[in-house]
Amino acid sequence: MINLYFLGAIAIIAYLSQIILGLRQIKNFNQVYARMRKAGKVAIGRRPGRLTSGTLLLCAVNQLGEITEAEMMQGVSVLARFKAKPAFVGLNIHSLSATSPELAKENRFTKKAILNAKEVYLQVEQGTYQETKPVSPIMGVGLQLKLWEQTLTSKFTKRSV
Repeated sequence: MINLYFLGAIAIIAYLSQIILGLRQIKNFNQVYARMRKAGKVAIGRRPGRLTSGTLLLCAVNQLGEITEAEMMQGVSVLARFKAKPAFVGLNIHSLSATSPELAKENRFTKKAILNAKEVYLQVEQGTYQETKPVSPIMGVGLQLKLWEQTLTSKFTKRSV
């Protein structure tokens, strides 16, 4: 019986620790974003990770489209914090592409995040950006099951000619 209480206490401590560290991570994001926002526009690039490393990139962009400051958070845990990315400072966000030599030495997660920041920045600049809400995992399973059901139904129903 004591083992059950001990395991329960460990689970509660782990859960509370995750909440506290998650709140600290959000506070870190808000501080970095607020500091960059004071300087002008901020391009935000995301490369979410479920089982792999997630990447979040913030770039302060001046009126000419040049990146004046860049910070990136990359990791799989709530312990990840923003770190400066001086390699992106001075680059023009409009001219970045997957084949840019400046991105050649970056890992694929960083490349996806910077290209996402460029894409969102250009959409906002053109006035065509619309925020898309991600599908929850439960809703995703439901949609997948409906798709399979429709596929099976179409395979086994008689087709009228």
